Amino acid sequence: MIKVLIYEDNPQLREGLTMLINGSEGFEVMASFKNCNNAVEEVESFRPDVILMDIDMPGINGIEGLKLIRQGNSEVKVLMLTVFDDNRNVFEALKNGANGYLLKKTPPSRLLEYIQEAHTGGAPMTSSIASQVLKMFSEIQAPANEDYNLSEREKQVLQLLVNGYSYKMIAAEMFISIDTVRSHIKKIYEKLHVNSKSEAVAKAFKNKIV
Repeated sequence: MIKVLIYEDNPQLREGLTMLINGSEGFEVMASFKNCNNAVEEVESFRPDVILMDIDMPGINGIEGLKLIRQGNSEVKVLMLTVFDDNRNVFEALKNGANGYLLKKTPPSRLLEYIQEAHTGGAPMTSSIASQVLKMFSEIQAPANEDYNLSEREKQVLQLLVNGYSYKMIAAEMFISIDTVRSHIKKIYEKLHVNSKSEAVAKAFKNKIV
């Protein structure tokens, strides 16, 4: 039996959801509420498996309620069920631990499937929301490959550092003195804003400098 808690300020919709879920085998609505003012205590008291959470409610809204619940409970599955399909609400909900994001126009049979999916560890989303999430991720640009104004010689030295060469080996490889190697490395550290070989190598990897 999947135990469900509903947070929804529209009484007709709250009642409709309760009837739908209670009338379906394998589901039970433990309780329903019009806002999240006492969400932490209610979740603690009813111990639901899945929460259906509206966003726009009087008092404490769904995003704030989600944050409060997540402070002490990472197990319960929280599905946002809302009319909002804008980036900000989707992002805020997912960032704060929502397990899925559904629009209220979701057909009843699909809603039951989504509740079941969340219960078994899935992350159900209305298809238009899923597309939006993928688009949001694709728009997060990777950092540009800055070269930090390293000269070709300095890049060569840095590449050899990355390859694990010692100062002496770099000097031999590049036919320069160890003092010249030290001078190059000092400039590399200054340009990369680092203080050690390990930091320089880590930054070179992370920013794809060489």
